[in-house]
Amino acid sequence: MSTRYVLVFLLFLPLVAAADPGQKRSHEDFTVAQLQAEMASGRLTSEALTREYLGRILELDQDGPGVNAVMELNPDALAWARHADRLRRQGKLLGPLHGIPVLLKGNIDTGDRMQTTAGSFGLKGAPATRDSTVAARLRAGGAVILGKTNLSEWANFRSFFSTSGWSGVGGQTNNPYGINRNPCGSSSGSGAAATANFAAISLGTETDGSIVCPGNANGVVGLKPTVGLTSRAGVVPISHTQDTVGPHARTVADAAIALAVIQSRSSDGRDPATAGVPLGWKGRARPTNIPTDYTQFLDPDGLRGARLGVTRQGIDNAPAQVVAAFEETLDTMEAAGATLVDLDAAGFTFAPADGEFLVLCYEFRNDLRAYLATRTRVPLAGGTLADAIAFNNANAEKEMPYFGQEIFELTAAMALGADDPQPDFGGLTYNEALEIDRLSGVNGIDKALTDFDLDAVIAPTDNPAWPTDLLYGDRFLFGSSGLAAGAGYPIIQVPANLVFGIPLGVSFFGTAFSEPTLIKLASGFEAVTQTRANNPPTFAAMLPSDHLDGTTLRKPRGKSHKAQKPEDARRRPRHL
Repeated sequence: MSTRYVLVFLLFLPLVAAADPGQKRSHEDFTVAQLQAEMASGRLTSEALTREYLGRILELDQDGPGVNAVMELNPDALAWARHADRLRRQGKLLGPLHGIPVLLKGNIDTGDRMQTTAGSFGLKGAPATRDSTVAARLRAGGAVILGKTNLSEWANFRSFFSTSGWSGVGGQTNNPYGINRNPCGSSSGSGAAATANFAAISLGTETDGSIVCPGNANGVVGLKPTVGLTSRAGVVPISHTQDTVGPHARTVADAAIALAVIQSRSSDGRDPATAGVPLGWKGRARPTNIPTDYTQFLDPDGLRGARLGVTRQGIDNAPAQVVAAFEETLDTMEAAGATLVDLDAAGFTFAPADGEFLVLCYEFRNDLRAYLATRTRVPLAGGTLADAIAFNNANAEKEMPYFGQEIFELTAAMALGADDPQPDFGGLTYNEALEIDRLSGVNGIDKALTDFDLDAVIAPTDNPAWPTDLLYGDRFLFGSSGLAAGAGYPIIQVPANLVFGIPLGVSFFGTAFSEPTLIKLASGFEAVTQTRANNPPTFAAMLPSDHLDGTTLRKPRGKSHKAQKPEDARRRPRHL
């Protein structure tokens, strides 16, 4: 059943008495705290709120401008909302997301009637057999899982020429700020849905940039947690060294609330990373004081007295308007009381994670096999990467109409041993690549924080979103997520400015498990800018949209239709 038909079905289910249809679309930009206050007062129910979001998805995602961020809706969403309302009437609240609708990226398992496809028809046919850990934590916390968002197929790890936001199952997701613009990253639908108010919170996943890049492109907060702080159990993988699950939200506060609900403070028994530390902290112990509530670190004056190291990560090669927007962002931080240290001018060089692509390819083959062993009644159930390649070849018309599977094929051809030289990577081994990436944290973010006595490192997240192009693919001019990806460190991306109406974000980086510090800084920046709050998406057909009108041509008029003599035509000036 298509998303549209499920929407119509859900919307026409009978309303309970407490749900007020007159409240439709009245809570579009409410924060989680505001929604909870409305429900606590009796002015709003979870069921009514869920209907609001369903109506907005029908109006703006499936119809209207056609954002196409939501790939599937939960047919049991209203039942879950009613259950949350019943518990509230009984005085039982399960957590800060009680009754709040949440969308999940289409690579996150839910043990219900929804599919988990990662955008591929190879995983379509039957739902996962059980909830992922993050989905289970959402349910235990009273959240209403509203549906699944579209993504870049196989989390953008199939082809060198892929287009962000396109999948065989879901088609192309568009940017709510300008439908012709790309939503960026594999968590494209999550970022687009969050800014378009299709749910209060959306969950995405990141290996390198796929939470923060959609956050930047779609003008929302993207919180990429420390690897291992949130469980990857029941998530279609790329790499156990780098994968993490985190929220997109319209405010830092909402992202902080979501993180507290989905995190694993200790081992969940299904993902070893939840009992350990990320690669950059190899040999160190996992903290025992991981917070249960991240909202305690929200601070509207969070930038005052902070020392922030600035690295521009290639933005100086961007158009002058982009550079000016970032410089204005830095001025805003200084005006809010932060001390900025120019790391580039000081000659500091971040150690690169040059082993990253080898690590991702090597791990993907085995991690994918382990995940496929958990699936049943789909074409790739119990299969391997070789089976996925064969499936794509056999179904090329719908799986590969625009780009191929070069990364799949490269990965399948790699040597099997962790210490085997990999010819396609200059003879580097997997273990050698891991060590390079570990040192990218030690001699990158960690060294910068120590050497310059910093609270965090900041950088422009990515260039403003480009027009979607299914022929040439994505168009990255600069980006900073790689500073943290190899080591597994956290990032918070916050909307900072706009260029021609297109969002531009800034990222806050820290060492492993530094989310409390990053939340304080990011909330302080958000408080003085309010970029997303003051600049909601317009769903314009294209951006920029002004100063683009062309000439107006009219049919020439004359008293006579007689043909001119050749010599007259040569003498007369030609005008339109």
